[in-house]
Amino acid sequence: MSTTLRDTALFGLVAVLLIGTGIIQGWNSALLILNMGLISAIMALGVNLQWGFAGLFNIGVMGFVALGGLAAVLVSTDPVPEAWAVGGLRIIMGLILGAATVVAAVFAQKRLEGRTKTIVTLAILVGGFFLFRAVIDPAKAAVEAVNPASTGNLGGLNLPILLSWPVGGLLAAGAAWIIGKTALGLRSDYLAIATLGIAEIIIAVLKNEDWLARGVKNVIGLDRPVPYEIDLQKDPGFVERAASLGLDPVTASTLYTKLGYAILFTIVLVILLWLAQKALQSPWGRMMRAIRDNEMAAEAMGKDVTARHLQIFILGSAIIGIAGAMMTTLDGQLTPGTYQPLRFTFLVWVMVIVGGSGNNFGAVLGGMLIWWLWVQVEPLGLGLMNILSSGLEDGSALKDWMIQSAAHMRLLTMGLVLLLVLRFSPRGLIPER
Repeated sequence: MSTTLRDTALFGLVAVLLIGTGIIQGWNSALLILNMGLISAIMALGVNLQWGFAGLFNIGVMGFVALGGLAAVLVSTDPVPEAWAVGGLRIIMGLILGAATVVAAVFAQKRLEGRTKTIVTLAILVGGFFLFRAVIDPAKAAVEAVNPASTGNLGGLNLPILLSWPVGGLLAAGAAWIIGKTALGLRSDYLAIATLGIAEIIIAVLKNEDWLARGVKNVIGLDRPVPYEIDLQKDPGFVERAASLGLDPVTASTLYTKLGYAILFTIVLVILLWLAQKALQSPWGRMMRAIRDNEMAAEAMGKDVTARHLQIFILGSAIIGIAGAMMTTLDGQLTPGTYQPLRFTFLVWVMVIVGGSGNNFGAVLGGMLIWWLWVQVEPLGLGLMNILSSGLEDGSALKDWMIQSAAHMRLLTMGLVLLLVLRFSPRGLIPER
């Protein structure tokens, strides 16, 4: 079988799985899996740029996803005038003071020498910290006291939520620049630890800084780029078209909305995939792979390895940030407590490894296939356990244990799939050419 035919067959398998889900479980379920699969594919594409192109081991994926989700809140929600009146400007001033403190400390480190450098830097950092807290703490308390049951934050810009997708990419890219300037000189294992730690810091900030995005109180009711189901159900023309297709208005409106999301997500994925392929096939892409394969040889040829690593780290993180904004848009809410490493880091890495590290189409395939497995394995496992334990008496300890073990089928299946792929296709289902 030719390579092209095999790759097409693998994508065909994913299509068959989705269609089968629609036929057996309903098209609502199939479209929901498709939408999250498309978002997962974009996340995997971003990680593939970093790891497959440059060999950068980033396990702080969920931090960049969270920044994308934050962008959706900051862009689309309504501003809270009362909060801005009591402390908004003081919070902005405090943030400016914090940034100025860091800049001043860096300037002192570069311009001064010896013991003077240490003393001045410490003085700047300690003094700047206390000044920062003196300005921002009262402002935060005032903002968070403004109707905390429904707001308690500054709100956003009240712009279309679609604008939050590129803004999410910019926020993630900015964070990646800061992380890259401080951590990309580390060895791969230390870089992984650094990115994980910084991602946890980002999540902790989102959970605890209520003035920013309500913390663990969550932000609900975000704007949508597609029509609301209730509006469609009130439209006589839509109801008539749904009836002509043999669908009731409720089902038709739900399918229409999810299909609208699927079209938007597919457009974004196709654009990013096209750009990634162009980058891969360009001289820049060949240079990145040369740096990945042998950094010392690339440096001997005059390539600035650290600068190129920073470039691709920022690009990959921006793509992850876009996916994070898209996911928050689909959910219609920002819930920082759900940004768990298992869901966004381990799972995305499994997608990249299974699909094929270094191959953009492999990353997309891995994102779609692994997400389908992640969703379907637990109900399928429960059905399997019910069949296997059907001969046992109700209430028996063994039967209860078998039924309860179905909750762990996801982890078991992900590990099993990863082991099988690494054993029989170590370079992934669609390996790098």
